[in-house]
Amino acid sequence: MRENLRNARKDASMTQQQVADKIGISLRYYQNIEQGSRTGDFEIWDNLEDLFNIHQRKLREISNNRLDREDNP
Repeated sequence: MRENLRNARKDASMTQQQVADKIGISLRYYQNIEQGSRTGDFEIWDNLEDLFNIHQRKLREISNNRLDREDNP
């Protein structure tokens, strides 16, 4: 899961559909990017960076929360 991307979207008070519409992709494609199962191309990440005003390197980070919890019971 890309928690930073999800949090940026929520901080902007936007739905996944609104973000997808704003950057010109399908809802399903955006959901897959946010979930971490699709990477997305450079243009998408440039648009997300501009939309949320957060560097795309930060938005692209994938959280391993489940793994972190297993390592630190």
